[in-house]
Amino acid sequence: MIPLPIWNPWHGCRKISAGCLNCYVYRRDESVGRDASAVVKTADFDLPVRRDRHWAYKLQPDGHTVFTCMTSDFFLEEADPWRPACWAMMRQRSDLRFAIITKRIHRFAACIPPDWGSGYPNVSIYCTVENQEMADFRLPIYLTLPIQHKHICHEPMLGPICIEPYLASGQIGFVLCGGESGPRARPCRYEWVLDTRAQCVRYGVPFHFKQTGAVFIKDGRTYRIPRQFQQSQAARAGIDYDPRPKDGAETAVPETPQQLRWPTP
Repeated sequence: MIPLPIWNPWHGCRKISAGCLNCYVYRRDESVGRDASAVVKTADFDLPVRRDRHWAYKLQPDGHTVFTCMTSDFFLEEADPWRPACWAMMRQRSDLRFAIITKRIHRFAACIPPDWGSGYPNVSIYCTVENQEMADFRLPIYLTLPIQHKHICHEPMLGPICIEPYLASGQIGFVLCGGESGPRARPCRYEWVLDTRAQCVRYGVPFHFKQTGAVFIKDGRTYRIPRQFQQSQAARAGIDYDPRPKDGAETAVPETPQQLRWPTP
C-alpha cells in the first residue's frame, strides 16, 4: 500500500467528546514523555508550498488526498492564528485535494476564510460522529454549512448510529466506519457497521468499512485483532458500497475507498 500524504501543520489537541477518550495522539505522546494537550506548530507547517532545488513542489498531485491535521483538530481554538495561512496554502495548491477530519464542526463557520464562498472545490470536510449523541449534535450543524464535499466518519464507532435523516438531505458524499485501536480500545460490533451500511445503501451514499478496531464483536464472538491486521480484516468483509459510475467520469466525491486507508496508529 502506498503511504498517503499527511500534512500536520500543528500538533496537540484537547479532548472534547467520548471519541477522544483513548486518542492515539495522547497514547503516542505519553510513550515519549510529551504533553499531547500542548498545541504547537510543526516543522511541516508549510509542506504544501515547499519546493525542491528545482523549484518544483515537493507535494505533487498523484491522485491521493492530502490528509490534513491528523495529530490535532484543524478547528482547534489554539490554532486560530495559524489557520488563515493554511487556507491560503490550500487555495494556492488547487491541484491537490485536502481532507480535514474534525470533531469541532461547531467552530467551522467562525474559521473559514473570506473567499470560502460555497467551499473550496479541492477541500473535503469529514464530520466525526462516534455515537448517536454526537451525530445529533454535530450533523444538524454540518448540514447548514457551505462545504462542497461533506463526509461522515464513524471512527471510533462506539455504538449503533442512525444517520438516515442526514443522509436524506442528499448532502453527504461518503460515510466510513471504523473501530477503535489501542490497548484500551472499546468494542466495535459488526451489526453496528452493517446497520450503517444498510442506511447508506437505502440512500445511495458510498460506504467504506475502514478498520475493525482492536476489539471486534461478530456473531457473538469477540476478536482481539492486532493493529497491523485491522484494515485488512475490514477489507476481507467485502462490504464496501459505491454506486458511483465506474467509467472514470468526474464525481462529486473525490475520495475512493482505496484513498481512504490512511494510517491509524
